[in-house]
Amino acid sequence: MKKGVKIVAIGGGSSYTPELVDGFLKRYKTLPVKELWLVDIPEGKEKLQIVSEFAKRMVKKAGVPMKIHTTLDRREALSGADFVITQLRVGQLQARVKDERIPLKHGLLGQETNGAGGLFKGMRTIPVILDICKDMEELCPKAWLINFTNPVGMVMEGVNRYSGFRKFIGLCNVPYGMHKAVADQLGRPMEEVNVTMGGLNHMVYVTRVETDGKDITEDVVSHWGEGGVVKNIKAVSWDKDFVKELGVLPCSYHRYYYMAKEYLEEALEKYEKHETRAELVEQVEKKLFELYQDSGLDEKPELLSQRGGAYYSDSACNLINSIYNDKGDIQVVNTVNRGAIKNFRNHEIVEVSCRITKDGPVPVNGVELPWTVNGLLQQIKSFEIAGCRAAITGSPQKALLALMINPLVGSQKEAKAVLNELLEAHKEYLPQFFSHKE
Repeated sequence: MKKGVKIVAIGGGSSYTPELVDGFLKRYKTLPVKELWLVDIPEGKEKLQIVSEFAKRMVKKAGVPMKIHTTLDRREALSGADFVITQLRVGQLQARVKDERIPLKHGLLGQETNGAGGLFKGMRTIPVILDICKDMEELCPKAWLINFTNPVGMVMEGVNRYSGFRKFIGLCNVPYGMHKAVADQLGRPMEEVNVTMGGLNHMVYVTRVETDGKDITEDVVSHWGEGGVVKNIKAVSWDKDFVKELGVLPCSYHRYYYMAKEYLEEALEKYEKHETRAELVEQVEKKLFELYQDSGLDEKPELLSQRGGAYYSDSACNLINSIYNDKGDIQVVNTVNRGAIKNFRNHEIVEVSCRITKDGPVPVNGVELPWTVNGLLQQIKSFEIAGCRAAITGSPQKALLALMINPLVGSQKEAKAVLNELLEAHKEYLPQFFSHKE
């Protein structure tokens, strides 16, 4: 790879971008980012300008020769890129509000990556990511696509099944948070605790924990209480007997499935108060962009941690740094299974511990998840595949199938009602569902 790295962030006007800039600045000696291109769409022009000016102040304070570019022309930015980060939201935050509130109106959990909300975010996103992949094949075929856009598992499944582009990796901050939580429980630095994980995005389990060359998984599992918490998910304690019988450590998002009744009740209360996660994020974003406009601000504000992006920069920058420097260290990413997890087919996308090399992630082979979690994992993988097919075909029938497969729905009547209402609400961003009817 040439000296001096060019990175493109699509969705560059995101409130997360300062996290990314901060991560690159901290690693500049080993990852010399010479050009960081921030790309957005016309609707995001104002936020893009605010974020880019803030980023330039951060770079100036750090005193490194990193050039920040902004553009609304994706193709201009992509030419000759080494890494492309996708952190976009089709329909912006207003779309997320609809994804959460409309299902709740019908008594179903609405959430960004789970259930009906996750399906619709996936169906809006997959065609856009596929278009980006086409541009990358033409303009920067050697670049790696690092996708942070949720639902990561479904989006990556879509890229793998419906694109010829192969240099893609899906990434999430949850595994990093789980690793940290395990290390904190043990009172050890993260680098002294080896954690192996496997499963799907937002459905990943810790399968093995080692310290000082010893397998201590059983001890960690038996003491797992409020571990694996991320900022945007309420800390509800796990029943220790349940986790012990499960045999592996669940992640934060498993609460939506193992504690679905409690989470639905809580979500319905917030729905009535207009305090859904999406609506709270809107408030945090408004405050963040007010802070970002302060010409005296030149480092990321503490408020950013409330946005839900904790460890975002560590996850993204560690991955890019490891590929660039061919480090061969272990990280948890979304990639093609290739026999790594025996529960899934070789061509399916999984979230798994991998060795990160200049040629990308090499899954750690031999992970077999126990029967106690296999049923739920298979159901979610089927949901992801059905969601991809619906996104590509624009078939309401296939979208209904995806909804009915998902364990958070459980009602044919409400599934059809939610499907019709969300299709209408997102009509502008789901042309594949309407073009063939006109």
